[in-house]
Amino acid sequence: MANFAAKLRLPPMRETQWKILAGPILIMLILAMMILPLPAFLLDLLFTFNIVLSLMILMVAMFTQKTLDFSAFPTVLLFSTLLRLALNIASTRIILMDGHTGANAAGRVVEAFGHFLVGGNFAIGIVVFAILIIINFMVITKGAGRIAEVGARFVLDGMPGKQMAIDADLNAGLIGEEEAKRRRNEVTQESDFYGSMDGASKFVRGDAIASLLIMAVNVIGGLIIGILQHDLSFGAAAETYTILTIGDGLVAQIPALIISTAAGVIVTRVVTDQDVGEQMVGQLFNNPRVLVLSAAIIGLLGTIPGMPNFVFLLFTASLLGIAWWMRGKETESQAAGGSRSKESRDAARAQADAVQVTEASWNDVQHEDVLGLEVGYRLIPMVDSAQSGELLTRVRGIRKKFAQEMGFLPPAVHIRDNLDLPPTHYRILLKGVEIGSGETMPERWMAIDPGCAEGELPGTPCQEPTFGLPAVWIDEVLRERAQILGYTVVDPSSVIATHLNHLIATHTDELFGRQETQQLLSRLNKEMPKLVDDLIPGVISLTTFHKVLQNLLAERISIRDMRTIVDTLAEYAAVQNDPDELTAHARIRLGRAITQQWFPGNDEIRVIGMDMNLERLMIQASQNGSAIEPGIAENLMRQTEKALAQQEALGAPPVLLVNQPLRMMLSRFLRRVYPQLAVLSNLEISNNRTVRMTSIVGGQE
Repeated sequence: MANFAAKLRLPPMRETQWKILAGPILIMLILAMMILPLPAFLLDLLFTFNIVLSLMILMVAMFTQKTLDFSAFPTVLLFSTLLRLALNIASTRIILMDGHTGANAAGRVVEAFGHFLVGGNFAIGIVVFAILIIINFMVITKGAGRIAEVGARFVLDGMPGKQMAIDADLNAGLIGEEEAKRRRNEVTQESDFYGSMDGASKFVRGDAIASLLIMAVNVIGGLIIGILQHDLSFGAAAETYTILTIGDGLVAQIPALIISTAAGVIVTRVVTDQDVGEQMVGQLFNNPRVLVLSAAIIGLLGTIPGMPNFVFLLFTASLLGIAWWMRGKETESQAAGGSRSKESRDAARAQADAVQVTEASWNDVQHEDVLGLEVGYRLIPMVDSAQSGELLTRVRGIRKKFAQEMGFLPPAVHIRDNLDLPPTHYRILLKGVEIGSGETMPERWMAIDPGCAEGELPGTPCQEPTFGLPAVWIDEVLRERAQILGYTVVDPSSVIATHLNHLIATHTDELFGRQETQQLLSRLNKEMPKLVDDLIPGVISLTTFHKVLQNLLAERISIRDMRTIVDTLAEYAAVQNDPDELTAHARIRLGRAITQQWFPGNDEIRVIGMDMNLERLMIQASQNGSAIEPGIAENLMRQTEKALAQQEALGAPPVLLVNQPLRMMLSRFLRRVYPQLAVLSNLEISNNRTVRMTSIVGGQE
């Protein structure tokens, strides 16, 4: 029997199940209040709960630091509005049914609001109620609704720019996939929130109108019922039902006013790491001069005869006291900062005095770094971790992402300041030689025109250093406006990081030296020791192995699939020692990865083709060891440029497809002028993909 009972025992309710049921239960209660008559005591409880709920909503809105932390606000606004309307219906029913019995017919809460707050005078009650309606309807609700409407439009207009900024950070290696996904969800949630707020504000506005209509219905209905059904005089009926109606209206409008204020707080706040109270106090009382000037003005007004001198002078003394206290705090902080700077200067002077002149030695010889970044003195905070500089973290992210994509770890980037550079300039060095430079504004943001931006921005015109796009350095306050206009807005650290990432990708083969080859072999030796020991140096030399990998990297082919590369070299290196030929065999074996790199997915492959007669002519010239004739070379360059422009217009990758014997020669010939071009052979394309020629190079023009 016990076992049978145990089988019938229901599983314990989870802790969160009551939260799931809270919404449906509240809706059922609201519908019950609209349909079933409620006793006066239950009405008191519900009116009090409505006031408590509105205060809780306001407090949550005040202490929320980010708008999305209270993303449920539009739904809460809808439920609270429905709750007030249901209470209005329930109170209207009891007022019209039992209003003739006395002022406490609708409960103690309605009686208190009808007598205590307006002194039992229904004329004063009507005026107070009308003022509350005007404040709620004309000022708070209308303003909050307009801000929500504009905010929703701005957020929706700015979504493409924000998405592009997230994609740019992801492509530069500044963030990972999870962080990018989190940011995209946040952008979507923000647009959904403001769209919901735009709609929810209409409920509050409709609630204010409904309150006026309910008040008129209660007064007119009360007069008719009191006079015709309960034989009350016109004056007695008017006073009784009007007082009850005013109390009912006030007890509903005060929570409505509080919740409308909460809606205004939510949509008007600027997102920071502070709540509303901290923002207001911190920004209103952070300047002693403002307080002193305000005290001077109010003090002058307080000395005018006939003015309330005591009150004005009291506020004057209070403002001066606060200003004096804040000025003292500023002096203490400056003194502390001065003592710290003096200590640092003394320490630097002592260290300089301790340095002694020594003889030159081999330690003074410094070799060139493989990768270097030099910055002007105004950019030093960007690369100083002690000053929360972000560039170091982003450089580490670039190296990590590069290693994951290309299959080897690039050399570390050595960052140093260079006083010979202009203050806001930087330059990127490869083995001591400058390969890129640019200028950034540390306190501003770069708004880049990707070609679809509309409108102009006030700022300093410039050129984006990586791809040469037109851009403008703007102040941070214009950031959202720039995103709405279609600009891609990035911070100064991202400008340098993107430039560095592009140059590393461009010079990949130069970064892969013999040291990196040896480190890669050490890694492979742990995973497949027998194969590596048999291959190097028995079958192929380290120099040839290094050259093959460099050839692959020079054309942006990843060397992550080292198993395939090593297997190919082990098969062909015994009969072929030419690195170029070995590279061609390795590329054919890596054909699936090469195809997927340039043409992701399974769609049709759109490439640039080559005229068959020209291919035959160039193959014969290659076999005979002849060079390309000048006329043919000029025609080839001109038509390649047109084909690349057509590929860009179609949104297709810049890929030229040729026969295998021509691939190496054409790649070296054309990529000197068009480095973005990829030359693939027909043997490197996956057999299961459909190929379509979008244009032909070498035909008759």
